[in-house]
Amino acid sequence: MTAGPETPIDPCPITPVIDLVFGRWSTQVLWVLTHDGRLRFTELQQRIPGLTPKVLTQRLRQLERDGLVARTYHPEVPPRVEYEATALARTLTPVFGSIVDWSAEHLGEVLAARAAYDAGERAS
Repeated sequence: MTAGPETPIDPCPITPVIDLVFGRWSTQVLWVLTHDGRLRFTELQQRIPGLTPKVLTQRLRQLERDGLVARTYHPEVPPRVEYEATALARTLTPVFGSIVDWSAEHLGEVLAARAAYDAGERAS
């Protein structure tokens, strides 16, 4: 398939997915929901240190819009809201698993390269 002059070809076809799934805090939210199941807002926030309520609300809304998080409102007194990963989000589990495997195998090399770079031992 070729693109016309109005349709530029994306040199990296995974960019939209990277932006969607690996945006700031999105990965952490998806990771927790796919591993811990259905959670209330405060439970989710407690599992992700450093994430403010405002930003968590924004991430949840965006992930709900993208079809990756389901929000369930329970009309009780007081009202209860729960969030869970959708079936679509759970299809990312093998992707996350591959990244965990890559990290276990290669993160040490990355850290060593950073240390060497920072010490001025750059390769020419």
